[in-house]
Amino acid sequence: MKLLEGKVSIVTGAARGIGAAIAIKLAEHGSNIAFTYISDSSAEKAAALEIQLQSLGVKAKAYKSNAADFAQCESFVNAVLKEFTTIDVCVNNAGISKDNLLLRMNTEQWDDVMNTNLKSVFNMTKHVIRPMMKAKSGSIINMSSIIGVRGNAGQSSYAASKAGIIGFTKSIALELGSRNIRCNAIAPGFIETDMTHYLKEGNTAEEFLKKIPLGRFGNAEEVANTTLFLASNMSSYITGQVLSACGGLNI
Repeated sequence: MKLLEGKVSIVTGAARGIGAAIAIKLAEHGSNIAFTYISDSSAEKAAALEIQLQSLGVKAKAYKSNAADFAQCESFVNAVLKEFTTIDVCVNNAGISKDNLLLRMNTEQWDDVMNTNLKSVFNMTKHVIRPMMKAKSGSIINMSSIIGVRGNAGQSSYAASKAGIIGFTKSIALELGSRNIRCNAIAPGFIETDMTHYLKEGNTAEEFLKKIPLGRFGNAEEVANTTLFLASNMSSYITGQVLSACGGLNI
């Protein structure tokens, strides 16, 4: 059974990693996909993903767009509405980390992380809620992090941005619940991606694994499965929540 047959889903930052896995998972369940990538260096991967999604029998299109830029988000959403007519699901996945101890962190590093991780969620949500309100239906899914729940030394900017997403998510759920628009967040733990490859270097992996009750790192498909649940009607009575896909790290 396909859970999203005929729906239209947006996924930001989907050229690789968790974003790509989410786009594929939603497409496997029948959703048409509009996804973004940010740089020319990602264009080849984005094009390959677009072809892969189309091979699953859905309509799919890649857009070069910076989720941290309000005007670009507006243009992107307008383009999606023109091409796909409606927007049923918005997955705010775009994100970066620039880890550093606060003593060594500069304002540019802080601003880059806050703009890409947190301001982007405001930008995209601001623009997708109008068509969702018109349709009186929609699911907004914001990618937070277990670091936003529990913090981590050397990741104050990342933790602050991801914690901000949680507060934003709960507030939007309260604002839009009466319009049948749900807003939830996912807090992944340590997930194996290009962004977290360093976790397996030296003794770092062993130290992290000791803290995870399930005794392993997660994978992108497991986060994608959580996203599918929140995107579909299987979660029709769930809003304003944070689902931690972290192997029990936050217990």
